[in-house]
Amino acid sequence: MDKDEAIIDWLLTRVAETPAAAIPEKTLARTRTFLLDTLGVGVAGCHGTGLAQIIEMTRSWGQGDEATVWVSGEKVPAPTAAFLNGYQIHSLEFDCLVDEAVLHPMATLLAAVMAHAERRSAAGRPVSGGELAAAVVLGIDVAIFLGLASRQALRFFRPATAGGMGAAAAIARLEGFDKAQLRQALGHQYGQLCGTMQAHVEGSPQLGLQIGYNARAALISVDLVKAGLRAPDHAFLGPHGYFRLIEAQYDLEAAQAALQAGFQMDRMAHKPYPSGRLTHGAVGGLTGLVAREGFDAEDIEAITLRMPPLVYKLMGRPDVPLPEANYAKLCLPFVAALALREGTVEIQHFLDRATLSSPGLHALAARIGMEEDGNPDPNAMYPQHIEVTLRGGMRHELRIDAAYGHPEAPLTEAANLEKFRACWRHAGRLPEVNAARVIAAVDDLGALEDVARLVPLLVARGPARREEAAR
Repeated sequence: MDKDEAIIDWLLTRVAETPAAAIPEKTLARTRTFLLDTLGVGVAGCHGTGLAQIIEMTRSWGQGDEATVWVSGEKVPAPTAAFLNGYQIHSLEFDCLVDEAVLHPMATLLAAVMAHAERRSAAGRPVSGGELAAAVVLGIDVAIFLGLASRQALRFFRPATAGGMGAAAAIARLEGFDKAQLRQALGHQYGQLCGTMQAHVEGSPQLGLQIGYNARAALISVDLVKAGLRAPDHAFLGPHGYFRLIEAQYDLEAAQAALQAGFQMDRMAHKPYPSGRLTHGAVGGLTGLVAREGFDAEDIEAITLRMPPLVYKLMGRPDVPLPEANYAKLCLPFVAALALREGTVEIQHFLDRATLSSPGLHALAARIGMEEDGNPDPNAMYPQHIEVTLRGGMRHELRIDAAYGHPEAPLTEAANLEKFRACWRHAGRLPEVNAARVIAAVDDLGALEDVARLVPLLVARGPARREEAAR
């Protein structure tokens, strides 16, 4: 076995054989934090682009009552629930991530794991809160390992590709798979992977749909192993494997070292704003600068944003007069201008056509220039530099080393809870009392005997939910 194969073997052993008791409380606390965060953005995503049509479309995929679509309450087969809830989680660009891996792993993983947990509960095999936490932590490690190993610019959408591998690993862990079975599950997942960056370039809703595709695939991958269907054994390092085609320049030793230093859940970052993560440095930096220095948007002559090539590549798209919401969230000049005018960036800004088409907002965006800084790391998000020139000639300069929400600039617990409650309110159809119940259940996750009991709390009250979703 060569060096890289030995590292993959080590990774599989880590997932299959790490005792739940070996996960420290600080990591479990982070898991509870980001479980709550993901449930919150997932219910807020009930207003995602085209969701009603997507739900209607999935009815032709088959009927079943294994699992539940969050908020609308549709009862569907578990793979369909994973698909729909995965789309909801990512549709607002509000889900957590690990900056260093350029990867949102929880959207794909939690959508898949919760659908699987519902299916198991219905079969009399409930997943406990402790089991869920261990599976999430170790599945996240797989996804983040893949992102940290990369030494090339993004070619595929990692939240979908690497996130799907993490989701399959988490479900395999829940099913008690040994190392050989886990390898097979990941082989089946690799055969179903998708994640084109073209959807990102165009601001297409397909970006979130790819989260759903890979979440659904994770359940199917584990089902195929249980049915005895053989997958490739060398999905990672074979001649056409993940590290030959998806991330062709890689360093597995560096990724292994990061995992040996600690569980990657500890590196998870909040997204305090519902826009592309690579806009957050500018949002936090500019709003903080305005608050400190006392100028406003009308005082600005010009802004220059200098950034690593990754940021420029993904967010340096031109501002357009009437952007679709999915495009606007990923357009750095638009998001920065929005933050300057409104003092923050919120979900409703991207739902308001008057805001999206505002001539004044686009005029401000036109005064924001972008430059690459020549950073040689193709995955670097930081540092970012901001230079603001005011009318009259005064200049302000700022360096951003970590965006708000990063472990080095974290949200407070109060801010985490407020984000969850704001997402809950945005869903608009959920009983307010259930928000407190979800918070309490997640806070006491270790005592929860069946995590599927969380799901009814995520469903709107009232009759005819099916008809409401179809409208």
